[in-house]
Order: sequence, then structure tokens, then C-alpha cells
Amino acid sequence: MARLISHLEDGNPAARAPFAALYPHGGRAYVLGVTGAPGSGKSTLVDALLNILRRQNLTAAVLAVDPSSPHGGGAILGDRVRMQRHAQDPGVFIRSMSARGSLGGLALATRQARHVVDAAGFQYVIIETVGVGQSELAISAAADTTLVVITPTMGDAIQTLKAGILEIADLFALNKADHPGARQALQALRAMLHRLPATPWPIPLIETEAHHGQGLERLWELILAHRSFQESGGDLAARRARQTESEVRDLVEHGLRTEILGALTSAEDFHGLVNQVVARRQDPIQAARQILAETPRLFASHEREPKHG
Repeated sequence: MARLISHLEDGNPAARAPFAALYPHGGRAYVLGVTGAPGSGKSTLVDALLNILRRQNLTAAVLAVDPSSPHGGGAILGDRVRMQRHAQDPGVFIRSMSARGSLGGLALATRQARHVVDAAGFQYVIIETVGVGQSELAISAAADTTLVVITPTMGDAIQTLKAGILEIADLFALNKADHPGARQALQALRAMLHRLPATPWPIPLIETEAHHGQGLERLWELILAHRSFQESGGDLAARRARQTESEVRDLVEHGLRTEILGALTSAEDFHGLVNQVVARRQDPIQAARQILAETPRLFASHEREPKHG
């Protein structure tokens, strides 16, 4: 699994055949997405959830999406270190993955890795994403249940509203509930949730303290309740269909961007236009429009060139 996931992260063509062979055997795992601001205690909370899962003899794979190194592109936080007690447990698989510059906070390969661990038989997949923000909401397009972890400060509560996280959350956990400002933050968040339009699934807000296990059993019950709610109403199948459409769309977009940029950067016209912008003989908007107009010709020329390797 680790080797195949590495090939998928690197875009290695060697991953295509095994990935195609295992894909039909997936579709059974339930995917929990966990997101929240840095320092909100996501990894500690995930570790506590793993303990609950294992006590119930359930298996789980954790895909922890870390910020990319600015140099090598690799993951730099290393969430596996935080979950070391599960390292020798055959019922748990933990993999840190780099966001690789993805604005959605979720690498393309993360969704492919989800299929790998799903086909391997893990019953739950937990995807922990890096941070949250205006552009980091992609977890909602990959998870069956999205858990947003927040900390008890008014700043976090307000930022949560600004970032649009209210619209993608299925559950809220106010972690570090022993903080002096927890009660005030809880009231503010409840007020925000009350302003949302009524839905068949009212978004629960639960207080947790992951280090001491406070609220974790209740949180797990709510995750199971959300799963049951979706399965009974047919919402889960519809949600997974949207996930698949989003994944295919993103892969097509990534492939087109890679191919077109490959054609552009190998074309003399492109570099000439860039040099004109550098010299301020042309503005970047005008140059980009000219490049877009020339893209079909450049792409066709790139396709005719012999491929190596």
C-alpha cells in the first residue's frame, strides 16, 4: 500500500495498472474528513478516535495531509509521530501525505490513496487536512462526514463563519473545552448555527477535550448517527456520486493543465512574451490572452514532438 501510494503521489505511470485493478474492490469504507485551524488539536482528536475504533474491533486508515515542504514538496509535519502508539497495530494504517501546493488543502493523490486503503479492506478512512480557509474546503468533496474542529476563542469562531466552513460541516467539535473562553465560544457558535437555514440534519456542536478523552464517545456516536442518517435516506449514494464527479473533474483539469503548460513552456513564443512582460513592453493580462489564443497551435506542436522516457 505504501509503495503504491508513493507512486500515486509522484504521478508514476507504474501506479496505473495496479490502481485500475484494485478500484473495483473498493466502495465499502466510510470516509471521515477532519479539518480545522492549525493548533486546534485535530491530530490528538483523531488519535483518540482511533482508540475508540480499535476497542470496537474496527479497522481504520488515516491519511494526514500535511503542508508541502517549499523545497522537496514532501510532508513536513509528520502526523505519524503523534500517533506512534498505533504504529505496530495491523488494524491501523497511517500515512502522512503532502498537500503539494493544492489550494483545497487536499492533494489529488489523497483521494486516490483513499481508494487504495478502501480496497485493502479498512472499514474507516480518516482524512485529516491541513488548516482551513477560503480556498481549503476540498475535504467536503472527499468525505462522507466532515468534522470541523475549532478552538474556544472568538477569533476562531468569527473566522469559521468568514471561511464558509458552516456550509461544509456535518459536525462541529469545540476542542480544548477546558479553555477559559470555551463557554463564550460555544454560545457564539450556537448563535451562528441557529442562523443557518433549517435542514433535515441539524449540525451538532459538541465540546471535546481530546487529551483527557472528554466528549469523544459522544462525538463517535454522532459520527455514526450521521452515517445512519445518510444511509437511510439515500443521501450517502448521492454524496458519493458528487465525490466521484469532483474527483474525475479535478483529474481532468490537472491533466489538461500539465499538458498545456508543458506545451507552453517548451515554446519560444511563450518565453518571448514573458520577456516582453518583464521588460514592461506588454502587460501580463494582454500576454496571457495572447498565450491562450495561441494554445491550440502550441499544444498540437507539442503533441507532434517525439516523447522520451
